[in-house]
Amino acid sequence: MKSANISALLLLVFLLVPGSGRGDWTDWRGPRRDGVSHEKNLPTNWSLVWKAPYGGRSTPIVLGDRVFLQSISGTGETLQERVMCFNADTGKLLWEHKVNIYLSDVPPHRVGWASPVADPKTGNIYIYTVGGSLLGLTKEGKPLWERSLSEDFGLVTTHGGRTVSPIIEGDLVIISGVNAGWGNQARAAHRFMAFDKKTGETQWVGAPGARPFDTTYSPPIASVIDGMRMIIAGGGDGTVHALKAQTGESVWRYTISKRGVNTGIALNGTTAIVSHSEENLDTSEMGLLAAIDATAKGEIGKEQIKWRITGFQGGFSSPVIDGDRLYQIDNGANLYAFDVVSGKRLWQLNLGVVQKASPVLADGKLYAGSENGKFYILRPRADRCEILHEQLLGSEATPEAITASVAISDGRIYVVSDSALYCIGKKNPAPPLPAERMPDPPPANAAVAHVQVVPTELTLKPGDNVSFRARLFDDKGRFLRETKAAWAVEKLQGAVSADGRYTAAGKAGQAGLVKATVDGATGMARVRVIPPLPWSENFDSVPPDTVPSHWINATGKSVVREVEGNKVLVKLSDNPFTRRARVYLGPSDLSNYTVEADVLATEKRRQMGDAGVVAQRYALILFGNHQRLELQPWQPETSRTATVKYPWKANTWYRMKLRVEPAPGGKVAARGKVWPAAEAEPGAWTIERVDPIPNLQGSPGVYADAPFEVYIDNLKVTPNQ
Repeated sequence: MKSANISALLLLVFLLVPGSGRGDWTDWRGPRRDGVSHEKNLPTNWSLVWKAPYGGRSTPIVLGDRVFLQSISGTGETLQERVMCFNADTGKLLWEHKVNIYLSDVPPHRVGWASPVADPKTGNIYIYTVGGSLLGLTKEGKPLWERSLSEDFGLVTTHGGRTVSPIIEGDLVIISGVNAGWGNQARAAHRFMAFDKKTGETQWVGAPGARPFDTTYSPPIASVIDGMRMIIAGGGDGTVHALKAQTGESVWRYTISKRGVNTGIALNGTTAIVSHSEENLDTSEMGLLAAIDATAKGEIGKEQIKWRITGFQGGFSSPVIDGDRLYQIDNGANLYAFDVVSGKRLWQLNLGVVQKASPVLADGKLYAGSENGKFYILRPRADRCEILHEQLLGSEATPEAITASVAISDGRIYVVSDSALYCIGKKNPAPPLPAERMPDPPPANAAVAHVQVVPTELTLKPGDNVSFRARLFDDKGRFLRETKAAWAVEKLQGAVSADGRYTAAGKAGQAGLVKATVDGATGMARVRVIPPLPWSENFDSVPPDTVPSHWINATGKSVVREVEGNKVLVKLSDNPFTRRARVYLGPSDLSNYTVEADVLATEKRRQMGDAGVVAQRYALILFGNHQRLELQPWQPETSRTATVKYPWKANTWYRMKLRVEPAPGGKVAARGKVWPAAEAEPGAWTIERVDPIPNLQGSPGVYADAPFEVYIDNLKVTPNQ
């Protein structure tokens, strides 16, 4: 009877694997995240069913009779990121949900980088934007929850725009990126973050790598290897990481590049195929393709490398596996076939000049587009590749660039160019996917190897109560049970009860840990406790060479120091990689308040830094070298920036004041003023802007770009009256 119950339970687990049993394309790289579809009778030519006039740069997803696409909405003052929902049979737009981009370094032409992900169990959709917003939506487009990873975690965005697409793994939404937060996460690293898909609460944060060089967009792949359900993906530290999917613990890592790894990983059983096109660590050549033993532990060494090819520049397009062959398109749009066991090159076919889109393997064919607007249907063979169809999107003079992979669902192929969304092929019911093997259940006497305390990464107010849970896992990352634990707090005021209920206390901002110990193993949740407004900080009570513990993205970039007999916050200029920083002081859900601070920029070699304050996702910044004042929600989109000339002197204190408040018509008014701190406050605002697509909430903050040191003092945040 017990055996029958276990078999039934395992069958249920198989059936609940994302994408199983249907023709859905729920993820950028497909239902198994490997770029492979098991559908048959797919088109061999361009048989257009419908075309919708909405382009993008990311892959669409399909769930049931709906297609979802992440893209740009509007231009200039009205530019936003959005997810769109279409009828899969007709291409009719059913709904769209728009998201503001704020305090991001990503330029407008790179917005809409990531792909959405769908949860087959609930039909909910999750998107991650270039501004660092992670959202859950119903299939009708109604918001479930939203997290601001830039304000809550110090997530980094860059002018390159590279943004990872989220994945669904059980009850988790998993995303990754470079961030610098507080405490033991203050050091910049490429971190993986898992959130409860129902509530958005943080479940775990994994930081398996070293100092990052880039942001990346490597799509994670998940599999059971050596009894462990793990996710494998490239990181901004030039390393491929394998982590336990339910805990974020590091399993192994393979450092291969001096820059970030963008491509996905292909799995051939327990062999992982990895690639990049940057400078190798151990050769002077650019690019690498290698096969490694994915059952390894810790740092990958020579004994775990099965084969490697240096000089192969597959840095954008991810590989796919077709039986005993591996296909990958290099940066120059050359499609290669390799023997998956030996790495021997079998053949090569040129498809264009520049390649970004990843090929998809289905029905014995490869589907792929290229930057020059050509869409290809290919039939790969053991010794060659046949072009079945070549379709130019747009015209020779103005081709439609294709950077996205295709999505395949129920016999149809969905193709996105920079100008349009296309559907080709004849509708056919898709066969069920073969059941994906999940980890065997842990034995009844499995030892506790990991204690996970949930939720974590919380921002509370004094008096708030949170019930923490201790979740136990074995050494293979398999969930055992929730249990009682011995609870304690570290660097936090307030008490935690025997059943894990914590009550925040204290009057000043603080940050620390809530710990649970079970059978000698200890886990912890990270907690910030921040009082409600108003705040006032002159740094007199902050120890030298530190920063307030609850601030995001401050540690290592700034310190409190005595300057001319007075303690001030000093933005350091000792590291060119961190000379520019935006520090967040509190919760991301504050609104209708004013931020004030004194700022001073030092000068050397006729070079001055920049200084500013942040309120409700608007920044007021004094630019030293340019001698101007800007008010901006998103600096790269210059049409949304107000600018005035403002001559100001080095080594002189100025007072900055930024007020953000509601305006008629559902808009927001942001107003700033600057004056010499030794003088009386002027009555008039120096600069102001009414935003037609307003940011309705956001964390207070300070900003500095310090080629030479910038000082900040007498910081105040007050609610508007």
